[in-house]
Amino acid sequence: MTSQELTAKLKARSRELGFDLAGAAPAVDAPSWPRYADWIAAGNAGEMGYLVRRLDARRHPRAILPQVRGVLMLAMNYNTVEPIQPGPGEAAISRYAWGQDYHELIRDRLHRLAAFHRELTPDAWTRGVVDTAPLLERDYARLAGLGWIGKNTCLINRRLGSWLFLAALLTSEPLEPDAPCQRDYCGTCRRCLDACPTGALVAPRVLDARRCLSYATIELRGPIPEQLKAALGERVFGCDTCQAVCPHNRDAPCSTAREFHPRPGMNPVSLDWIQSLSAEDFEQQLGDMPLARTGLEGLQRNAAAVME
Repeated sequence: MTSQELTAKLKARSRELGFDLAGAAPAVDAPSWPRYADWIAAGNAGEMGYLVRRLDARRHPRAILPQVRGVLMLAMNYNTVEPIQPGPGEAAISRYAWGQDYHELIRDRLHRLAAFHRELTPDAWTRGVVDTAPLLERDYARLAGLGWIGKNTCLINRRLGSWLFLAALLTSEPLEPDAPCQRDYCGTCRRCLDACPTGALVAPRVLDARRCLSYATIELRGPIPEQLKAALGERVFGCDTCQAVCPHNRDAPCSTAREFHPRPGMNPVSLDWIQSLSAEDFEQQLGDMPLARTGLEGLQRNAAAVME
């Protein structure tokens, strides 16, 4: 089977599995790795030590799959409904966290895509990646023609916008690369930079995580710094501001994946309900959602900060 035939079949199967975008990239050094290393050295990762520990591994996908020769980049649209403005005693959750944890859903589809790949090429080595392996996904998504990296640091696709989960299937088989996205469609727009409530976007495509409300409410352990707490507003988990103001998201289509639609009581969420949760409640009701990332203590810390 030629690389062109294999690539075409994998793309077709990915669409059958529910991926909205698919493109092939070569297994090369990540173009932005030097800038990423500088970003880490400047302390912009805050307390996210896992980014620092796997720094060198992010240079090339062979750190994940030593036999890698091709990278199939994939994306799923998670844009569903418009956020409902929280009322008294309510708070907002970032829209990616309204439904099922995307890791498990996408990982299952990657396993099925990898199995299909091995049916076509039984001797192939594959590895599915969804946000937990040291891969600079946005670099390879751009190389695969899925979009460009916007000033808000998100990958933006001209048709789907930036409400996207990224994933990759690494393979030992060569793939036919797509043309990379070379154009920056952000132009002179700086709405995301101007709208960021804490100035975390310190320059186009440069995020200081230590100032970011998503980092403060999801990744940070311990107390939320006072200057960030003052900017929380009604945000109890994450912040979508830099994507919500992006013109490329204005007409973004809605996802057909029901798993990403808001579960009851998530858009918005009751602060009293969060504070009433026991450890058992938290595990049973939120254990399969992105909200589990903070742990019960972290989520209740956030709720208390919003209530102040």
